[in-house]
Amino acid sequence: MLTAAGDYIAIHFDGRSNPAHYKQIRAELDGNPNVTFARKRLKCGWGEWSLVHATLLAVEAAAQAFPRATHFYMLSGDCAAIKSARYAHDFLDAEDVDYIESFDYFDSDWIKTGMKEERLIYRHFFNERKNKRLFDTSFYLQQKFKLSRDVPHDIQVQIGSQWWCLRRRTIEWILEFTRKRRDVMRFFRTTWIPDETFFQTVVRHLVPDAEIRTRTLTFLMFTEYGMPQTFYNDHYELLLGQDALFARKISPEAVELKERLGALYSDDRAEFRISDEGRSLFKFLTGRGRIGRRFASRFWETESTLGRQRELMIVICKKWHVAKRLIEQIRQITNTPTIEYLFNEEDTDLPDLGGIQSSLSKRTRHRRALMRMLFDYYETDQMIVCMDPGNLDLLQDFCSDRSVTRLLEIQCVFTDEFLTGHAMRVGLAGEQTSDETLERLLPTIRGDTTFESDKIRDAEFEHHYIIHERNSPEENAGPIAKFLDTGHDAALQIARTEHLFAD
Repeated sequence: MLTAAGDYIAIHFDGRSNPAHYKQIRAELDGNPNVTFARKRLKCGWGEWSLVHATLLAVEAAAQAFPRATHFYMLSGDCAAIKSARYAHDFLDAEDVDYIESFDYFDSDWIKTGMKEERLIYRHFFNERKNKRLFDTSFYLQQKFKLSRDVPHDIQVQIGSQWWCLRRRTIEWILEFTRKRRDVMRFFRTTWIPDETFFQTVVRHLVPDAEIRTRTLTFLMFTEYGMPQTFYNDHYELLLGQDALFARKISPEAVELKERLGALYSDDRAEFRISDEGRSLFKFLTGRGRIGRRFASRFWETESTLGRQRELMIVICKKWHVAKRLIEQIRQITNTPTIEYLFNEEDTDLPDLGGIQSSLSKRTRHRRALMRMLFDYYETDQMIVCMDPGNLDLLQDFCSDRSVTRLLEIQCVFTDEFLTGHAMRVGLAGEQTSDETLERLLPTIRGDTTFESDKIRDAEFEHHYIIHERNSPEENAGPIAKFLDTGHDAALQIARTEHLFAD
């Protein structure tokens, strides 16, 4: 795929692999002048220095064999190009920079769990996956006898993805660095998972910040279990729309996908519309099957109450502009305090309540306390707020309170145009998302809105009233009157709100 378009490739083939496979690859590629092999094959292990050493051998081979190569792109056998060679070359020529994730090791939150400082200050001689007992014993003894070490004094350790793209000058500097700085090489040889730190640190040490773009040009995603997401034949359009040059991991079974991407790489006339919605779309679609609350409620929330004498009225609507129009009309007619989507919009107009209102996470975490403070601030026993149908956990929490809680659900008609706009607002699609992708996505979003409404109905809340866009104002006036506990005339006036359902 790569050499057909004039690019070069240097291969390190794992020393643990089947010798017959290596012979087959050499037989097929030895006659290709754009292919070279590392001078030595290493047996590689996850988290070991061998991964970095093998990469350096491949880089060294490439630098020697291909003097015309301008950029060096780190790939695995599971990667494939998702743009044409012309697009990739133009992209890399546009800026004289290196592309590599490199975040401060200690100040960033790149490492979520497990060892952090311990990866560096202790020496790791054993592979955790193959020799866990030896790995743990060695680590324990070093801790017990205080055998920690310092990071080289002039090195600021960085961390990031191993999938980088570096200029030739940077590669030459790195190779020279490995020959001169034996102290740094000795240090990294016994760190844990150095493929996430070695190149990231050395590049930042050698190259000015202005010439580094802290990102990877390889599109990859991880599941909630920390495993790389695998791409299949039907991911072709999705992959082409991402702001990246390559993607991993491509399934070994995705033969059609590999063939299409291979043909694409040699297509100089190919045009690309970058939507870059892949990660948000993946999170949305995989989240459909993981419904539930991960953590229990905090005791001060479950044991507190808004007050028996208070009435909280919640307007529920997926079209936020419709709910906002309705509660504005309610406020004018009934003079009841109203608050828009305080659990969904960061910039909702709220009074200063000592900081509890400052972020969505704080509002949600301390929802009952927040609501009590709002009742007190407005000196009222009645209040109306708006919520999205996706906030089922909040609805259940408020409806279980000792106060009186009433719900008014506004059911709307969702056109394809509205759902497309909604997908763009929440990051599931972009301006350049193809019509084919949207055509496949819209039924899922439409089904999601129906599912949220069904979940609310299944909860069987005691005071749950529904109005619908297709109903007449006279039909909607009845539920509104019950929701507000008001007369029919006032409810009808509210139901007749001008352009209530207009998009």
